[in-house]
Amino acid sequence: MLPHRSRLSVLLFLLPPVVLFGGGVLLPIAQSLVLSLFRWDGITDMQFVGLGNYTRMLTADPTFWRAFVNQLLYLVICVVIQMGAGLGIACLLLTITRGREALKVLYLMPAVVSTTAIALLFQRIYSLDPPGLVNGVLDLVGLDGLGRAWLSDIRTVLAAVSIPEGWRFLGLYTIILYAALLSVPRELEEAAALDGANAWQIFTRIRFPHIRPVWATTMVMAVTYGLRGFDVPYLLTNGGPGQSSELVTTYMYKTAFVSTNYGYASAIAVFIVIECLIAVALIFGLLRRGND
Repeated sequence: MLPHRSRLSVLLFLLPPVVLFGGGVLLPIAQSLVLSLFRWDGITDMQFVGLGNYTRMLTADPTFWRAFVNQLLYLVICVVIQMGAGLGIACLLLTITRGREALKVLYLMPAVVSTTAIALLFQRIYSLDPPGLVNGVLDLVGLDGLGRAWLSDIRTVLAAVSIPEGWRFLGLYTIILYAALLSVPRELEEAAALDGANAWQIFTRIRFPHIRPVWATTMVMAVTYGLRGFDVPYLLTNGGPGQSSELVTTYMYKTAFVSTNYGYASAIAVFIVIECLIAVALIFGLLRRGND
């Protein structure tokens, strides 16, 4: 047990971040929860509707469900790029002896570039006229028939807005996983190699079990950010064409600041918080089952 003075010191040091977290995170969530029980346009008096906003959202709003399905597909693409490709690149970095530090800096650069710059960059990459990088490469290899306006085609737009978001934080998660892989005891890998284990067996039996806690934490970061993804898709397409790239977050934003239906937008915001909590619970539940 800590002495009374030590416990008091710990509490004093914890108080500022707890207050900041409560004021910056918990208080807005509580305000959204309260506002979601009302109908309010920001000007007239608030009208109490109880669970009416939630009932409308879950049973009478096809746009919401279209946005929800889009959000799940968007999440899958982002997580595959960030966690799948990130882990693969992190493993490759272990085998590189020259230029490793320069590569790590290059991988991290997209995470510090402004969102607007990334959106403008990918508008140029996806451009049809004049041909951007994607269409230019297709034309170069003789596949010009596959060229299209990637951000205007309802068949490709969702993937087109998901890839920039996945690429944006790929380097960040790669470096986190790479640092975790560096902590794996090399003597265990060498002993396994001497016993005849191949590279895949070393990875699945030694490396990945060792970094599983870091993997889970990074997965939580990637999933929750994917469920809250907004800026790059909004800047690239604003949810269009039609509702082909509409996400729950962009729909919430437009409901609040275009339709000025703040109560309904707050109900959507509460839904986003709940789905993030469910996703975190599922990830840690799977992690606990894997440890068992």
